[in-house]
Amino acid sequence: MYKVFVDGSAGTTGLRIYGRLSERTDIELLTLPDNLRKDASAREEKLNSADVVFLCLPDDAAREAVSMLKNPSVKVIDTSTAHRIEPGWEYGFPELSGRFEKIASSKRIANPGCHASGFVALIEPLVGAGILNSRARLSCFSLTGYTGGGKKMIEEYEGGHPALYDAPRQYGLSQSHKHLPEMQKICKLKYAPAFCPTVAPFPCGMEVTVPVFAEDICGTAEDIKEIYRSVYNNNGAVRYVSDDENGFLSANAYSGSDGMGVSVYGNKDRILLVSRFDNLGKGASGAAIQNMNVMIGEEQTKGLVLQEKI
Repeated sequence: MYKVFVDGSAGTTGLRIYGRLSERTDIELLTLPDNLRKDASAREEKLNSADVVFLCLPDDAAREAVSMLKNPSVKVIDTSTAHRIEPGWEYGFPELSGRFEKIASSKRIANPGCHASGFVALIEPLVGAGILNSRARLSCFSLTGYTGGGKKMIEEYEGGHPALYDAPRQYGLSQSHKHLPEMQKICKLKYAPAFCPTVAPFPCGMEVTVPVFAEDICGTAEDIKEIYRSVYNNNGAVRYVSDDENGFLSANAYSGSDGMGVSVYGNKDRILLVSRFDNLGKGASGAAIQNMNVMIGEEQTKGLVLQEKI
């Protein structure tokens, strides 16, 4: 049985990780009483007595937690932004080529960002296959549910809120969103994409769209579909899917799921690459548990909730 400590279990990501793992018989969850959650010595003891630690904390607190680790055998999965492009940390997206083996042999995993997960799933395999030039200037539109903003944003949406909150709200207007560095680095892009993250008045779900023109790719839409079918086989939580909802694509179609569907739409001139998933599933907690499974040698989708269509 593996001892697991979720540092930050009161937040949205930590709560879902804790809930998923509490149903497993191969996991012993280590906990701290509320009055000791901010006690440094108590936290340090739990951090060093676990086999696996999930860090569901702000960036600085995640760095502090890592500095407390003295036990070299502890495996760490950090869900914050702190270590996603840091040397010595593996990027936790096991479906991508070569990453499963690296995650399995690593003790330090940086969990991908929610928006970044959808972008990376679409673009990294195409750059790797040479069908998309690494110097391409891309744009990305990402629609997310409000739970990705944490407790404060959840309270804003579920309590009394201004009428402006009743419609989608674009943010990251300065083009300096915290997910951009990992999007660029993991996909080996020369230029960061023009990124338009947008939060909408629904709890969970995410839809990431990257439009490309035919002249941007060395091949066709059918070639892209074939790459996705090949990369996203039956082993992970990502699948190529071709269906829609009668000409529409709902951003909350994967709400409650830990999986992701990637799709290709458009025509011979203009192609839409689309990924859909739950911002708290494959975009956060589900991905973290999947990474844990890989690290401890379990079936990578063990304990995950996957939609039938993927």
